[in-house]
Amino acid sequence: MEQQFGICRVAVAPLRAGQSDKAEISSQLLFGDHVEILEKTDKWWLVRNEYDGYEGWMDYKQLASLNHEQFVRNQDCNHMAPAQTVNTIIAADGSKYYLSPGSNLPAYADKHCYLGDEKFEVSFSAHVLNPEVDVDELIDTALFFRNAPYLWGGKTTFGIDCSGFVQIVFKLNGLKLKRDAWQQAEEGEVVDFLPEVQAGDLAFFDNSEGRITHVGMMLNANEIIHASGKVRIDPMDSQGIYNAELGKYTHNLRIVKRFV
Repeated sequence: MEQQFGICRVAVAPLRAGQSDKAEISSQLLFGDHVEILEKTDKWWLVRNEYDGYEGWMDYKQLASLNHEQFVRNQDCNHMAPAQTVNTIIAADGSKYYLSPGSNLPAYADKHCYLGDEKFEVSFSAHVLNPEVDVDELIDTALFFRNAPYLWGGKTTFGIDCSGFVQIVFKLNGLKLKRDAWQQAEEGEVVDFLPEVQAGDLAFFDNSEGRITHVGMMLNANEIIHASGKVRIDPMDSQGIYNAELGKYTHNLRIVKRFV
């Protein structure tokens, strides 16, 4: 198939493991995420998210077309929806879209953004990526998502999983991460000892088979914020995460990585 490209035209679009509305949601696209189209069927298109390389099937009606020049230009998008509850954009017909934090604002200029040739008025102050990472801002962004419910494959305040949580928090602070916890664990620099942990470090946890299955962001050497049931803060030590509500350790620490 000739190389084709698209961009997410709705606030949130599910990426599914198969060609069915019943198929598992493995991830989500947010408004302004641009993709390469890998395969087409009557309703379902297999796409690759340019941001993190993640692939999945989606309803093609949730995409707008991009030419190659527009696709390349979107890779430099540094304006997005901030970490706040109301991010409204207005289409040419007057209808509104409510964007999740971390959604891209492609080709942003003069309070407008564009999906290809379609123009939207942006009714909020766009978040502009800071070239220098501020750890305090990183923590504030993570705390914004506190109490967001856990949802497998989710990336929004209405449902988010552990790796989606750290990915969006890092994205809003100019740091790019892969999508899944095991992929993220392959990046960054190892922190050898827990007392050396700094705010913003990512801790990874494995299951009984030794597979990385969970990730969270350290607030300090003794506390972690992570998505488990909801985005929550729990104490952590060299054994792992301790859930005081359950009275037991829930996640076994494997490794800590530094990205900042």
